[in-house]
Amino acid sequence: MTSMAIDQSQLRAALLDPTQAVPTGLTDGAGKPTQKRFDVYRNNVTVALRDALRTGFPVLCKLLGDQRFDQLATLFARAHPPKTPLMMHYGDEMPKFLAEFSPLAHIGYLADVARLELAMRRAYHAADAHPIAPEELRSLAPEQLLTATLTLAPAVQIIASDWPLFDIWQFNMIMGAAKPRAIKQSVLITRLEFDPQPHPLDVAQAAWIMAVHDGATVENAQEAALSINPEFDLGPLLGLLLQQGALAKITPSKD
Repeated sequence: MTSMAIDQSQLRAALLDPTQAVPTGLTDGAGKPTQKRFDVYRNNVTVALRDALRTGFPVLCKLLGDQRFDQLATLFARAHPPKTPLMMHYGDEMPKFLAEFSPLAHIGYLADVARLELAMRRAYHAADAHPIAPEELRSLAPEQLLTATLTLAPAVQIIASDWPLFDIWQFNMIMGAAKPRAIKQSVLITRLEFDPQPHPLDVAQAAWIMAVHDGATVENAQEAALSINPEFDLGPLLGLLLQQGALAKITPSKD
């Protein structure tokens, strides 16, 4: 195929929409329109984008099945072509796309599953951080710890959900996992070494971590969690964060 003064926006649109004609100015070596060759190229582009989405959203693919996922991926690719040559984050718009996609509205958790899978990718590509040691926390008096702020490692991601999100992920990714329960689960994602790991959170735990993420002191985060669950116990959650290298810095109050 050869080209002369082709409108790039027209070319991008035609590559993703089989109803559009070959862009004006795109011809073969003899100067004739090149419909068949362009159709092959267009199909290859669509397949490549579909494959990228299949790789990025394995749980969505399992939940929908190959055929239905490919149909969804094709529609998504036409509505949201890549904005950068870096494909590692392609699909950022998928949660919103699914939330507004009426044919799948009856499967209400799909958008949250997409958010979780995107968060797993972000965690994988996040910067490294040197985690704090448990001794750094133990060196503070209780009142110092309460007024301190904690900085989460760059790889840490929190996904709040009204669905059994961790159970859904686990059931589709781990052989022999139990069926999802009818509970609300948010998900904490950590990356101790190379591979991100999801962890289930209850509503109070998620509130504590999100408060810390937003810059609250340990005491204020505790209040946020206790307002949801008066029996909230920080110990197990703090232990998990330390074990997973999820805390990058502790900043005592200057007061």
